[in-house]
Amino acid sequence: MGPEILVPLSFFAMIFGIVYLVYSTRNRERLALIEKGVDASIFLQAKKNGVSPWKILVVNLAFLLIGSGVGIFLALLITTYTSLNDGAVYPSIIFIMAGIGLLTGFKTAKDLDKE
Repeated sequence: MGPEILVPLSFFAMIFGIVYLVYSTRNRERLALIEKGVDASIFLQAKKNGVSPWKILVVNLAFLLIGSGVGIFLALLITTYTSLNDGAVYPSIIFIMAGIGLLTGFKTAKDLDKE
């Protein structure tokens, strides 16, 4: 098997593993709460607030993509107007701006959650 087969297989195996782990862990948590007699209303708290988890995910993803785009643009400007190495500038600026975007998205999602 060549790498052209192993890469997609490992990618889908990783996605399957993550999804399986999330659902099995959630199921075990809920069964443990049922055994202890705890009220299951804690699972519905996000719906009471009116802010769905999808809104928070979309806000964070939007700020991540905006930060990555700004990072690519800044890296292009830096490499165009300076003599810095392309191989070091692009990843560093993209990761820095993506981190700033995620931090901004987190603060925005926290403000959405307060409303």
